[in-house]
Amino acid sequence: MGETKKLLKRVWHFIWEENSIWSWAVNIIIAFILIKFIIYPGIGLLLGTNLPIVAVISESMEHNGNFNTWWTSPAYCGEQTFTTTYTKCTQEAWYQQKNISAADFLQYPMHNGFNKGDIIILTGAPYDAIKKGDIIVYQSHLSYPIIHRVVQKDDVIETKGDHNQAQIVNPSVNEKYITKDQVIGKAWFKIPYLGYVKIWFVDIIQCITFSGCSFN
Repeated sequence: MGETKKLLKRVWHFIWEENSIWSWAVNIIIAFILIKFIIYPGIGLLLGTNLPIVAVISESMEHNGNFNTWWTSPAYCGEQTFTTTYTKCTQEAWYQQKNISAADFLQYPMHNGFNKGDIIILTGAPYDAIKKGDIIVYQSHLSYPIIHRVVQKDDVIETKGDHNQAQIVNPSVNEKYITKDQVIGKAWFKIPYLGYVKIWFVDIIQCITFSGCSFN
């Protein structure tokens, strides 16, 4: 019993008091395990989704300038299909196709969009609770989920990235046919730029793993 107590004291000292590189490494591993397998699932259980926190990795929801600048910026109108030749228009004209006015949009959550590097907190999103204007995360056929705004809801959901000039209709992301089974959660709260920690970490891992480093 005494030897066990001494061993536990040495382990405690090594983890919490010793100031060595190995102690720091163990602390990082412990923190990762706690966050990954205890804290993160606990938050997900509380918020009703298995993906409660996402880092924004693209610029598809950004607004350049104020609302009016974005609302009058270029877009492509017309019925989006795989073979359509789009007609040049504005974001305003594009949203009018979906019966969305500027007054409507200004009532939507996060109506000024958000930026690459932001953290978005999600809640569970039963299909009946999703409304036009909500921002959802859904599973695409890519290796990562998509976070875009709902612009139509009938038997299926349609979305569009605020920054994008039209809906994406390629087979991997097709925004015109999102089923309720693909929906992961709905955006609830934004934390600016904190997601860059994850983006930089992933870039470093890819750099080390695939020798694909590039610094601009």
